Amino acid sequence: MLILLAGILFFAGCSVQLGDRVAGIHGGKFFYTEGNLVVNYDVSLERTWKASEKTMADIQASDIEVDRKVSGGVLKGTLKGEDIRISLKYLEKELTQVSVRVGLTGNSIAAEMIQTKIKKNLINM
Repeated sequence: MLILLAGILFFAGCSVQLGDRVAGIHGGKFFYTEGNLVVNYDVSLERTWKASEKTMADIQASDIEVDRKVSGGVLKGTLKGEDIRISLKYLEKELTQVSVRVGLTGNSIAAEMIQTKIKKNLINM
């Protein structure tokens, strides 16, 4: 049953609410869950990290905190009173997972704008 539900979500590009959690897939490109917009990029962690740092600078986030580890890390900042958190995780040599959360409960529109900016920065690097 769970596999069927996942398949329907994947092809339909919709979301489902389970209790207080919402999860959705849009064209198999991203996953939104618990206030986080998660995207896997076919790019190394190093390049994705640089693109994420540039994105924080481009959107003029303030109070930026960096916590970099070997297998990923977190960039935190504030924009117009809302907290921004970009989490990166190494999956494979050329595959990095990026999770973006904006605000306390998660602002999906703002998170998608930030993911779009990261993707643009990756293309232009």
